[in-house]
Amino acid sequence: MDELSVLDSTTIRIAGAIQESIVDGPGIRYVIFTQGCPFRCKGCHNPQSQPLNGGMDVSLRLLYDEFFSNPLVTGVTFSGGEPFIQSRPLSIFSKFLKEKGYNLWSYSGFTFDKLVSDASRYELLKYLDVVVDGPFIMSQRSLDIDFRGSKNQRIIDVQESLKQNSVVLMKGFK
Repeated sequence: MDELSVLDSTTIRIAGAIQESIVDGPGIRYVIFTQGCPFRCKGCHNPQSQPLNGGMDVSLRLLYDEFFSNPLVTGVTFSGGEPFIQSRPLSIFSKFLKEKGYNLWSYSGFTFDKLVSDASRYELLKYLDVVVDGPFIMSQRSLDIDFRGSKNQRIIDVQESLKQNSVVLMKGFK
């Protein structure tokens, strides 16, 4: 059986994807906007991605093929919606991407502590380089910080945080 066959048989519900982004992490990134979010943050910049029954189901293979068709892309970012409510298919996808050496980021309304305490979400964390955690809070909105919408959100070095069993922030971001 082809090792990529699991991508053919696994689907994810998405609101959409962007083939080239420079605002969802460093470099040129492929961004997957997952569908469904329990947080419904006031001022969300993707409100269309909130309903659980919105969006469309696509195979991971479709995203994989689209992603690999662009040689300029250096990383993938999972945005939302809330990516961690679909951690199983994203874990499968992330495993393939990490094996190819790609940089992986994810946004989440959950705090890092909530993510590491849930087995299915932890499975996805194992493959991620960075998590931007915490809900968007309109009263803490800022245009002067990197890759986040509000000051409460943190850019977390996932692998170092897992090693140290404590949140380690990525260096070099304001």
